[in-house]
Amino acid sequence: MRKQEAEQRQRTLLEDLCGGDSALYALLSSYLYQKPLVAISKKDLDVLIEEAGESDDFGQAIDKAIFEGAQNSEERERYIEVIRTLASSAMQVAEQARDELEKEEPAERAAFLERRIEDYRFMSERTDDILNVASEFYTERLLESDESIKRGVREADKRRSENEERAIGKREQSERTERRRERRKMGRAERREAKRQAKIEDAAASERRTAREEKRLETEEEERRIDEMEKTARDARKKERSED
Repeated sequence: MRKQEAEQRQRTLLEDLCGGDSALYALLSSYLYQKPLVAISKKDLDVLIEEAGESDDFGQAIDKAIFEGAQNSEERERYIEVIRTLASSAMQVAEQARDELEKEEPAERAAFLERRIEDYRFMSERTDDILNVASEFYTERLLESDESIKRGVREADKRRSENEERAIGKREQSERTERRRERRKMGRAERREAKRQAKIEDAAASERRTAREEKRLETEEEERRIDEMEKTARDARKKERSED
């Protein structure tokens, strides 16, 4: 459920950022990633550009340039030029491939390349708009990614605590069973003292369980508080975007 809600938020986010610009939305829905830290290459942009020149595959370099340009507003003009250069190079490669395919291959393949050419042309013409939207989109995605990582850590801690609680419960039950077994072998006076000691140990174990339960409830309440804070922050950012 939480994953579906996140995916729906991202679709809505991109739609909001693009406004009524259907052409911009159509392009960016294919070029922006919900998980950029996973999807985008870790290689330096210069390395990707060099590799693109050798392979004629400019996809990873364009993705990296948009991602970095979105986060470096002080270098916006440099990234605009980089993206335009990459898009122009990619368009030239696609045009050449289209011209060759039109002679040899079915029209569907050439039509696909024609759509890619139009994408690259649009990218060259609307680079500034693309970076404006990408900047806000990736800012939101990175914030939510950080929230998701922290949430995962808390959930792992919760599972570990639950496993520890079950282990403690099994151990205490085993100890009680063993004490009862030992008492059957004792004389009356010794058994009476053992029962008294067992009550003390059971009371102490009960206090520890109560303390652990209180801590669990506090942790759950903290999780709810954090969820609410994150939701409030997301709503505030959404409101701020709508007022821009």
